[in-house]
Amino acid sequence: MQKLKQANLYRSELIPISGKLVERYNQCLKKLGFAPTKLKEFNIDGIGYSPEIAQEKGSTMYLNNGEANPHAIIISPLQKGKPVYSPFHSFDREMMKQVFQVHGEKINDITRDSAICIDFDQDIDAFYEPLDVLKYNKIYIKFHLIDNLDQIQKDQQKLINTFKEGNNFIDEDLHAQILESAKTYGDLRGRDLSLHSLQHQTDSFYTKSFGGVYLLRDFISPIIVFENLKWYKEAIKDTTHDVIIFHIEQPELMEKLRDHVIIEYDLEAALNTSRYQRIKSVEFAMSLKDTQHPLKDILSDEVLFKSYLNKLDIDTRKRVMGVELYLQKLEMSNQFKIADIVDKNMFNALHEPHSSLTAKHQDLIWKLLINVSPKDVLFLYWYDKEEFYRLYNTWDDSYKDWVIETISNNI
Repeated sequence: MQKLKQANLYRSELIPISGKLVERYNQCLKKLGFAPTKLKEFNIDGIGYSPEIAQEKGSTMYLNNGEANPHAIIISPLQKGKPVYSPFHSFDREMMKQVFQVHGEKINDITRDSAICIDFDQDIDAFYEPLDVLKYNKIYIKFHLIDNLDQIQKDQQKLINTFKEGNNFIDEDLHAQILESAKTYGDLRGRDLSLHSLQHQTDSFYTKSFGGVYLLRDFISPIIVFENLKWYKEAIKDTTHDVIIFHIEQPELMEKLRDHVIIEYDLEAALNTSRYQRIKSVEFAMSLKDTQHPLKDILSDEVLFKSYLNKLDIDTRKRVMGVELYLQKLEMSNQFKIADIVDKNMFNALHEPHSSLTAKHQDLIWKLLINVSPKDVLFLYWYDKEEFYRLYNTWDDSYKDWVIETISNNI
């Protein structure tokens, strides 16, 4: 990952945590029911997730009490606007944005000497079957301070009120209690430590629950797409819900998404885009074996590209150049079918969210499309960084260089 780090493409916006903040982070972990970390230094993202702690605990979901109960930790106002590198839901960043929009000033104050634990409560104690994801409606965002500082503030104010009554100002025991509270927690009287709960309304979304599920509920009829085959097979046994269920590898999925005006394609328009060139380059690179030149040079140099293209067997060459071949043949006759000439994965990769969708829905559908056919390395990096990093580790060093250059040139 060193090359990615040097190019600022690997978790470049994480916040370093050390010293007193580690203690506060551990207090949050314990308050949420998790074991504290043994690390003395680590980094966190906008939701309080740490890749180092995830590695220590062997789970990217270490902030979850089961799949139905995710949490967040705020220990610094610097988390405002930061990326969420391992989101459990596609709307996690939206929720954190809402948190800082409403409570930003209070967060600045509270995190001077405390930390905030967040419970994302969807009124579901636990999941029992895959279609339980249909229960997602409103998410209640609830806040808890470590050391119950908000309650201590109330106790401190109560002591002050007692002090002002009658002759209590001469009560030495009361003096001692007030001084002890002030020494331990500071003067809390003028601070606003009350964080009222917030609501976030869900619509269509992605969740990591049940191995990864897309719920598209804002279209002609609800569609659920499972990434995990086991949970897909379990879900299709359900006869009580009026939903359309797919596994992400089913060919019928793309047809249904087109029918529901969720995705669209225009191969002729796509041909002249940089996105098509990236997709073709990825397909070409994955087809090359034992090259005498670095992959970066082959993909970047037109002469080398043609040279190696002509070294491929005819079937592989047709797969790489299928879109162009199809459009050429279409000029001569409209009897040719896309499926007969264009590789299915290449065809799927050239789809895009329908232009009528909102920006939020387009982002969700881009993520779905890139999971169906991860041929565009730039969009894979944008919409599924975890999968991008996983695949990156399997690539040839020279191909990594091309990928890094491709992404860097488009940011």
